[in-house]
Amino acid sequence: MPKVHPNAAAAAAESPTAEASCDGRARAAEATALTVWRKSLLFNGNGFTVFDSKGNLVFRVDNYSSGSSDEIVLMDAAGKPLLTIRKKRVFMMQKLSLGDHWLVYDGEEAVNPRFAVKKHKGLLHSTKALARVTAPCTSGSKSRLVYDVEGSYSRRCCVVYDDRRRQLAEIKKKESAQGIALGLDVFRLIVEPELDAAFAMAMVILLEQMFGSRRSLLGEACVFMRL
Repeated sequence: MPKVHPNAAAAAAESPTAEASCDGRARAAEATALTVWRKSLLFNGNGFTVFDSKGNLVFRVDNYSSGSSDEIVLMDAAGKPLLTIRKKRVFMMQKLSLGDHWLVYDGEEAVNPRFAVKKHKGLLHSTKALARVTAPCTSGSKSRLVYDVEGSYSRRCCVVYDDRRRQLAEIKKKESAQGIALGLDVFRLIVEPELDAAFAMAMVILLEQMFGSRRSLLGEACVFMRL
């Protein structure tokens, strides 16, 4: 199997002045290019391993079962928790389920979540929107759009835009230095300086929970809501 992370020479080759994104727009050269491997560092474990352009370990997610975990921890290379994603099931009148929600916290905190995520079920080709991120609501105010996520996670072609339609992050397919396609388990996450890379990786984890290849592809839309 080809190396999933680049060596120094390959990293230089992957850093042009500008590169086209999924929607054909040019990407700035100073963006951080990460390689995401849908595999845990632990033997037979589930999760993600993320490398930078020099092959250094940046993020890791260990021991969760896609689509069924109630808690997922995003860690740095040393194993320090950065973000914790917890699943919350919401019911109406204690009987009718309103679907699964995910709450995302700093570190391993269990209070004051940074944002919440709700899956939206829709037709596969009804919209290119995958997710919406809104700012925290104050008393009597409406939520404010912060980010939109569009594209197709099943095809590893997603773009994160801010409220002014500036591209801040992108998920795209990856090839080895020899031009060999690495499949859906290895892909690229490109993050602009204006967006926190850990936050971008949290989006990847949540998209995998909702629309990973182990799940049905009938519906690739979700809503991200900040609390």
